Amino acid sequence: MQKKKNRLIRMSDIPSEQVQWLWYPYIPYGKVTIIQGDPGEGKTSFVLAMIALLTNGEPLPEEEAASPPINVIYQSAEDGLADTIKPRLVQSGADCSRVLVIDESDRELTLCDECLEQAIWETGARLIVLDPLQAYLGCDVDMYRVNEVRPVIKRLCSMADRAGCAVILIGHMNKAQGLKASYRGLGSIDFRAAARSVLLVGRLKSDPSVRVVAHDKSSLVPEGRSIAFSLDAENGFQWKGYCDTTVDEVLSGAGSVQTKTMQMEQELKELLSKPVPVEEIFRRAKELCISERTVNIAKKNVGVQAVKHANHWYWQLPG
Repeated sequence: MQKKKNRLIRMSDIPSEQVQWLWYPYIPYGKVTIIQGDPGEGKTSFVLAMIALLTNGEPLPEEEAASPPINVIYQSAEDGLADTIKPRLVQSGADCSRVLVIDESDRELTLCDECLEQAIWETGARLIVLDPLQAYLGCDVDMYRVNEVRPVIKRLCSMADRAGCAVILIGHMNKAQGLKASYRGLGSIDFRAAARSVLLVGRLKSDPSVRVVAHDKSSLVPEGRSIAFSLDAENGFQWKGYCDTTVDEVLSGAGSVQTKTMQMEQELKELLSKPVPVEEIFRRAKELCISERTVNIAKKNVGVQAVKHANHWYWQLPG
């Protein structure tokens, strides 16, 4: 019996391609990204706030340029759509007509489900989020067994590549303390190995309302800077911008956060003891090397009001 010849591909015959990015350098198109952290640290809130910007075509944090609005598929196995996910999206200002959900009332989805890729092609979605990862493995897959995890994650990566869609898996951390971030994710380390980017979300002991997103793994480009956001009952979700907090500090809760946005928020609170001309505020921001976009984010976070007097615009604090 004649043996079947292997089909060999010459690297010289493969055209080179550049990686495309949903959010450089954190989330690539056509690849899998993992966002992980302990329960209650703000992973879902972070992703929903990002979706709000993406569905409205607004610049992502610390980005000046915006991209056209995109459709997003969001699957959640832990939070109710009507009482949790949609209210959070509305509060973040998302275009909910661009956020789609595959109906799981008759059959639960898995990472290997053909419905995922079919839905991407049907909707033109550029991002799909599965929250949390372990809920979409399927009942016959042990997430701690490499031989069971590897074919599942390989199939998901292939699907992302064919569809050119960014895939985000939201995962919880295990309870082990003192380990590197590489070994804190639930399940087999193969999840981390297959992901091209891993982001870690956590809070610091110095200010529990402030959370940090640290770039823990980046296989395609150098790791990006950490990004802070705040989350509390009074102000909800607020972007705070770049910070220098490391992955180890996020894991331990050590350190403190100071960003340009937070600096500008403090400046506004001090400057606006009375109405101040807008030109004066931006002049002060320039002295501090703070961008116009950061000033406007700080303005929104503080709740600054713009008023017009005698053909001149002024900013003032509310109330």
